[in-house]
Amino acid sequence: MSYVWEIRARVQFEGDSHVMEDSCGFFGRHAWVIDGATPLLEQIGLPASSDPQWLAQTLSLAFATAALHAADSRSLLASALEAIDAAAIPLVGHEITRFPSAAVSVLTLTDDGVEVAGLADCTVVVGTLEGGVHMVRAEAADARVDLEAARRTVDAPERHRLLRRDRELRNTPGNLWVARREARAADHAHVERFGMPEIVVLASDGAWRAVDLGLVSGPEEFLQRTSSTLGALNLMHELRRKQADIGEVSDDATVLTLAPIPVQALIPSP
Repeated sequence: MSYVWEIRARVQFEGDSHVMEDSCGFFGRHAWVIDGATPLLEQIGLPASSDPQWLAQTLSLAFATAALHAADSRSLLASALEAIDAAAIPLVGHEITRFPSAAVSVLTLTDDGVEVAGLADCTVVVGTLEGGVHMVRAEAADARVDLEAARRTVDAPERHRLLRRDRELRNTPGNLWVARREARAADHAHVERFGMPEIVVLASDGAWRAVDLGLVSGPEEFLQRTSSTLGALNLMHELRRKQADIGEVSDDATVLTLAPIPVQALIPSP
């Protein structure tokens, strides 16, 4: 039996310090969330309010187009990144180092389960029909810098220098792989497979702050709280209120909650 995604909730809150640089969507068997990385290097002037916003919006459209023919999550990611590269050439030539990047998670339904592929730190929580709850995240975007900064006890300017250098080295052997314009990044995606899901939620790291700040106890409660539009709105409102109380600059927050339905359910009865 073939399945497609049906929406349960889609909520996006813009952050405090820049325009919305998240995106998300679904088409047929495929779904995705995109979290554009805040620029640390000089922007290259792509036609949007910021370079990461251009990438997030253009990549979402590329996913929707690639979903028509992609066989699995890795091929969906590769096809979409090929489209980004083609779109970028007339705008900025072959610029790579300063090209915007993003964390992404991509889901593909199979006949008997779901495949999750990710680059960097978007989070997916899968609630299976068997009752299990599974969290998938490839790698925290700044984890390597944080480890180095802690090891050396660096000051703020030095940490900023480390972050810039980390950006310059992304998508090279031994370093963090992200969604940028190189299709080969799909080969480095973290992939996990599970049985047929009952419900899934895709979240940018700005939305996952609800877990980091203790508003929910972990993945299972996060999935429960975001299983409806009203629940997701309430949780994100609580998050913004908490961040205001502690003086934290909020990041863009995106929640996309989906459930599978049989394709036959979409066919009208005669």
